Amino acid sequence: MGIEHVMTKVGDRNVLNEMKKRGAILGGEESGHIIFLDHHKTGDGILSALKLLSAIKILNSDLSELSPIMKEFPQVKANVQVSRKPDLKEIPEVMKVIKEVEDRLSGKGRVLVRYSGTEPLCRIMVEGEDMKKIKEYADMIASAIKNSIG
Repeated sequence: MGIEHVMTKVGDRNVLNEMKKRGAILGGEESGHIIFLDHHKTGDGILSALKLLSAIKILNSDLSELSPIMKEFPQVKANVQVSRKPDLKEIPEVMKVIKEVEDRLSGKGRVLVRYSGTEPLCRIMVEGEDMKKIKEYADMIASAIKNSIG
């Protein structure tokens, strides 16, 4: 369909800035914040629901028929108290573990590690096919962060 997928840092502001830079009209985050830039500059749940209903009508389909398009994986989230917030890329011990986890996921999941904008926390999210494994992976990352800046 000629649609390009672009990743940004977390946050509506980052998504919006990238959309403007690229001339995109659709962007969003996993949290459900979907931006339809031709209508609004921020995520809008009511507009998103109306767009979904419109797609169902255009495709002459039921939501139950469209839902298999999206495959959901289990997610594990963890927060680690930190004493400071250096750039994670400058902490080799943490980056080594994150890379190891990404390699183990083999493209069948994802890892997001970022600092809270309002609290002394590092937030970890690991998503993959196997709940037991992703829990182990999140614990590995959390341990590396605790040992480095906890």
